[in-house]
Amino acid sequence: MTGTITTSGAGKIENYFKDGVNTKQSCYIMQDDQLNPLFSVFEIMSMAADLKLSPAISQKSKILIIDDILETIGLMSCKYTRCGRLSGGQKKRLSIALELVDNPPIMFLDEPTTGLDSSSTVQLVSLLKCLARGGRNIICTIHQPSATIFEMFDQVYLINGGRCVYQGSSINMVKFLQSINIPCPKYHNPADFVMDVISGEFGDHTERMIEASQNTNWRAPPPVIRAQLKKRTSDDIEKVKMMGFPVTPPEILRLWVLINRCIIQLYRDWTVTHLKMIMHFLVGVVMGLIFNKCGNDGSLSVNNIGFFLCTNVYLSYTSIMPAILKFPSELHILKKEQFNNWYKLSTYYIAFLLTNIPVQMMLCTVYVSVSYYLTHQIQEWPRFAMFLIVNQFSVVISECIGLALGTTINPVNGLFTGSVLFCFMLLFGGFLALYKHMTLPLYLISFLSYMRYTMEGMVLSTYGFQRPLLDCPKNYCHYRIPSVVLEEVDMKEDHYWIDVFVLISMSVFFSFYAYVTLKRRVMHR
Repeated sequence: MTGTITTSGAGKIENYFKDGVNTKQSCYIMQDDQLNPLFSVFEIMSMAADLKLSPAISQKSKILIIDDILETIGLMSCKYTRCGRLSGGQKKRLSIALELVDNPPIMFLDEPTTGLDSSSTVQLVSLLKCLARGGRNIICTIHQPSATIFEMFDQVYLINGGRCVYQGSSINMVKFLQSINIPCPKYHNPADFVMDVISGEFGDHTERMIEASQNTNWRAPPPVIRAQLKKRTSDDIEKVKMMGFPVTPPEILRLWVLINRCIIQLYRDWTVTHLKMIMHFLVGVVMGLIFNKCGNDGSLSVNNIGFFLCTNVYLSYTSIMPAILKFPSELHILKKEQFNNWYKLSTYYIAFLLTNIPVQMMLCTVYVSVSYYLTHQIQEWPRFAMFLIVNQFSVVISECIGLALGTTINPVNGLFTGSVLFCFMLLFGGFLALYKHMTLPLYLISFLSYMRYTMEGMVLSTYGFQRPLLDCPKNYCHYRIPSVVLEEVDMKEDHYWIDVFVLISMSVFFSFYAYVTLKRRVMHR
């Protein structure tokens, strides 16, 4: 086991994948424990096993592997506890357990003891020591180790100003300091003392330490450890010859695992499904009461167009704003899992779309069904389907725009930018400012607004395609004739399927654009 200490008392492991380390044969455990709080220890371990182990391994064998790992790291007692209820030490051990599933020969840990008390720190480092003796190379940065912790490391790499001032075993540290006439006081922690030395507490000894560290004798481990390492190396070679490289599942199986994970997550996060379902239903009822009987009353046709606008605003706004915050909340987990080769980013994104977009469409259907009926729109199934289709594509576009904003800029700026963009789309929707009243440049700009096509699709689905005359409770209703309504808002019947095609094209474009921005954000470490 190797530790790295810098002048600040800690170290960082950054971009080690750029230096030729095979990330498929290694793993990186971050300083902060990135775990989904909605899953239990066993569930998250099972998902890791399904994502990392060969499909040839039976489910029973995977359970045995999981139980063996949990027993080794001391988490069997909280096997069915959700991650959100674990202590700091338990979360850290679980983070290590997740990467032990595919038994990587090299493990990098960034300050694994941060935030832990002394007892948990000793337990964790003892666990790492045990794993190192079991045939793995453990490389970690450590923050101000105690004397007990410091002695557990086989090799120490000490850095000051980006230059190595000591490389060797922890046991040889005191002898190294004596060799350059800086004796460590008795009963003093060598790690604390050497930090004082390189920080300039006893003068500038950096150049002397750099020169002395070139002596390879300090790197030699004690005879007992040397014998263990030699035996371990020979055993590892034999294991590699017998087992070869680990076989990972195909991406199609990983996709299925991720879809199941997303479904469980959506079900357990009641704010995503249950609360939104109730709110969409209630808002649909309120809209129906406010615009009651507008759909079939010729004297209220203008109010009915206002209902279409409110529908467009509500569905778009409630889709784009939550989506802006979606990826930032999961980005750290995504970075960790994708970097450690749990799955490809494209696999995760497809699973995300296949589970989240149907939910958004379902919520849209609930709202549209309630409000459409209560506002007394024309009761024909084909027209209802046409009305629903354009709104569902509008929801998909809004969701993807929100995802793109959330992965491009920080959440605060994303919410502001999303609001401004939303207002821009709304202004060119075709109702607040009619197309025939716009100047030519503004009219051309309106084609960039997806709300234009949604509004036009809703109007055409209810007033187009030879709709009969509307009811007129008064002596005269100017907008009783559907064609007059279409002429007033400057919309043509034969444009409906063009609107659908444009909405589909925009959905595909913004879905792809959101993936590009997500990939750029994940790769920017």
